[in-house]
Amino acid sequence: MKVVFAGTPIFAATALDAILSHGHEVVLILTKPDQKKGRGLNLVASAVKELGTRKSIPIIQPQTLKSEDTQSYIKRTDADVMIVVAYGLILPTPVLQAFRWGCLNVHASLLPRWRGAAPIQRAILSGDATTGISIMQMGPGLDTGPVLLSECVAIAGTDTAGSLHDRLAALGANLLLKVLDNLERGIQVPMKLQDEAEATYAEKIFRQEAILDFSFSAEELSRKVRAFNPAPGASAKLNGQDLKIWAASVVEDDSREFPGTVVSINRDGLKVACGASTALIMTELQRSGGRRLPASAFVDGFAVVPGDRFLLQQPCSTARA
Repeated sequence: MKVVFAGTPIFAATALDAILSHGHEVVLILTKPDQKKGRGLNLVASAVKELGTRKSIPIIQPQTLKSEDTQSYIKRTDADVMIVVAYGLILPTPVLQAFRWGCLNVHASLLPRWRGAAPIQRAILSGDATTGISIMQMGPGLDTGPVLLSECVAIAGTDTAGSLHDRLAALGANLLLKVLDNLERGIQVPMKLQDEAEATYAEKIFRQEAILDFSFSAEELSRKVRAFNPAPGASAKLNGQDLKIWAASVVEDDSREFPGTVVSINRDGLKVACGASTALIMTELQRSGGRRLPASAFVDGFAVVPGDRFLLQQPCSTARA
């Protein structure tokens, strides 16, 4: 099939690579403009652009798809279908209607749950037992179109946003190929309408959300640590220093210490009192400007004793089911 592909991050590049490996012809790639990153604010190409460049595929990076010139350029590809994976721009109606098979979206949730920008993180934050991939026919609404194919994935208690992202990216690519193969062979793909009553919205992640509020239970804080790994990283302030907490586990706590108090320190980690008579054992930490370290190495170079207290900071509210 002739495909126009729209996507930006690694999640999208995984799908693009599968499409190319499966023999479909990608005639055009759309990806977001290069972003300034790092201390030098150098322009960095997206993962999709890097792959497309290596494969010598035409690439455009419009700021918007509202331009008639851009829409005409896309239509002139005479592609059968447009595949959209974590693109980041809204598709106007002329683009949605430009292809024989329309526009298909690979979304990292079981729609209608967690429509929107951050479905992987929101699923972990909310303590969902499962998530998955949905291949959706795109329409004018935000992730509201009918679902052609979906598959469930269990969320392990040790899953981070990073580990879950990688599993879902691979699954999304496989399910997308199944849908494309059916369309290519003329097999009618049944569509399932979404139940609006079950819809939830996965709003984008803000850095302020990653601040740990120790008045919450350790279970809730553990989910934050996992949901914000690898970005932006759960954060807290101890003894005047900003820390990132990359891994933590939940334990019961009978110390009756004030939330945020360091209860004990050993080679296994920092045990910190939390709300609901629980405690969090921080097992991987990072000082500002330092490296990520296991607790056994971190405590050797950081001055902390039982009774020290994490600064109580108020994070902004997070999306809930």
